[in-house]
Amino acid sequence: MNAYFGEPFRFRTIWISDVHLGTRRAQAEMLLEFLRVTESETLYVVGDLIDGWALSRSWYWDQTHNDVIQKLLRKARKGTRVIYIPGNHDENFRSFINLRFGRVAVVNDYIHLTATGERYLVLHGDKFDGIVKYAKWLALLGDTAYEWAMVVNLHLNNVRRFLKLPYWSLSAYLKRRVKGAVEFISHFEAAVTREARSRGATGVVCGHIHTPDIRQIGGIHYLNDGDWVESCTALVEHVDGRFEILEWAKLRATHQWARNADPDRDRRLVPAG
Repeated sequence: MNAYFGEPFRFRTIWISDVHLGTRRAQAEMLLEFLRVTESETLYVVGDLIDGWALSRSWYWDQTHNDVIQKLLRKARKGTRVIYIPGNHDENFRSFINLRFGRVAVVNDYIHLTATGERYLVLHGDKFDGIVKYAKWLALLGDTAYEWAMVVNLHLNNVRRFLKLPYWSLSAYLKRRVKGAVEFISHFEAAVTREARSRGATGVVCGHIHTPDIRQIGGIHYLNDGDWVESCTALVEHVDGRFEILEWAKLRATHQWARNADPDRDRRLVPAG
């Protein structure tokens, strides 16, 4: 992991996903810090930006959630090409697929050309999740259980913060240890890499499973950008075509990126009326 200081750092491409705005578990403030100190030619939002499932159960919308949306739109206005690929939690936005709003394009998936000319398939990945695709009621039940796990995680990290310990993800720990979760992730990875191969792509970039990773699977370059609920990670492409996962929770604990925020950092949406 590189250490970044000074002015906002520039990448060729940034991928983020699984922010889950509309829930208390969304790490909106950390994402805002990241967006303030990074710039890119292209920014992909790879699904689950807003959690429609959670909002349908109970309404929660913090000011920082407004700020994230505003920041993404401001980046688009200032010249960043923003590509939004809705996921299963924000599936209602799939009604706008193939439409463009200024410099924001809404698509189902996308072929990204790297700096070296290679083709990478970019998609959220939920269509390769059998539970989401064929038993949505079970997915909704699991989502509720996941929310409770994240409540426990929040209180645990409040204690760790008091003890001056770094952020730690309970959910990520369990996914690495529970056999069923490991098998699910393995099947998911195999499915998305098969799709990339069938589309003639060198690699695939996805989200959905909240597990950041970069590796080769069956000759296909597999990249998962993680999430902004537990991992707080983004995938970036450097100007020379190199890929890297940035772990923001770790970076902010050791560096002062937040102090390098752009001049718009203190703007807030003013409530109507």
